[in-house]
Amino acid sequence: MKLAINGFGRIGRTILRQVLTKPQNTDIELVLINDIAPIETCSYLFKYDSTFGPYPGNVVHKDSNLHVDGQSVPMTHSADLANVDLSGVDVLLDCTGIARTSDVARRGLSAGAGKVLISGPSPAAEVTIVLGANEDQLGTARIVSNASCTTNGLAPLVKLLDTIGGVSTAHMTTIHCYTNSQPMVDAPRGDLARSRAGALSMVPTTSSATDLINVVLPHLKGRISGAAVRVPTASVSAVDLVVSLERAMSFNEFIAALQQRVQDSSVLGWTDMPLVSSDLRTRPESLVLAGPETRMVDEHQIRLFGWYDNEWGFSARMLDVARLMAST
Repeated sequence: MKLAINGFGRIGRTILRQVLTKPQNTDIELVLINDIAPIETCSYLFKYDSTFGPYPGNVVHKDSNLHVDGQSVPMTHSADLANVDLSGVDVLLDCTGIARTSDVARRGLSAGAGKVLISGPSPAAEVTIVLGANEDQLGTARIVSNASCTTNGLAPLVKLLDTIGGVSTAHMTTIHCYTNSQPMVDAPRGDLARSRAGALSMVPTTSSATDLINVVLPHLKGRISGAAVRVPTASVSAVDLVVSLERAMSFNEFIAALQQRVQDSSVLGWTDMPLVSSDLRTRPESLVLAGPETRMVDEHQIRLFGWYDNEWGFSARMLDVARLMAST
């Protein structure tokens, strides 16, 4: 499978780390990286990462190529993909965060790529896919959204719960690490709370996962609400979900069914250990449920808590969905 990356930011660089270091990705040939930053900057930021630590191998740049552990990846620096040759690329991973209109989203196709996978919500996508929730809806779509990191954690869990006892209503709060959409010092933003220094306060805000759940699991539309609290940590976020099930169940019955379905899932994980967020860094699952945090109020209301590395896990799903796209 031949892939190209457009946008070598947090997700683009994390995808490259996984392509180079994970044995399950030996089927991937990364043929091009495009980013508007100079190659010197791209090389430096890939080698020295404040979240995941320095890349353990050799990283150099020469003759417009990024060389990592003896592998060479050509780099271009065009703001317009029309100037980049993507002929032969099976899937372009658009990690720029700007592919929100049809003309921008289609530039990868115009440049020669077979399909485009967007690393975030996009109204320009033909379909939004969350692995473990609705991948059966992929079809032959050429422009696909991989949704958001929170939706990737929430949607497979909600679908699983719906099969166990039927989801009547639910409310999700994501406890989310800060991102570069927040300022490091107080600075104007459209959302007044989001204008405050991200590393100094817990900031209540919205989550796109609330709307995306309606898209990914339309039969549950209007039943799930959500919100976010941005917190002063650099990586790993959490989902705190309170759900009312249609079917009455005992706690033991529910836990047994939940653990079995998590065990059968390709994207969900489970831990019985009293972990904290830093323990989950570089975990590849979309969500790792914390067993000790599960609570039941009566025979219908359940509280669940799960961790997700919002960069590493999401990047792993980008590669998984790209494989599905390349095979259809």
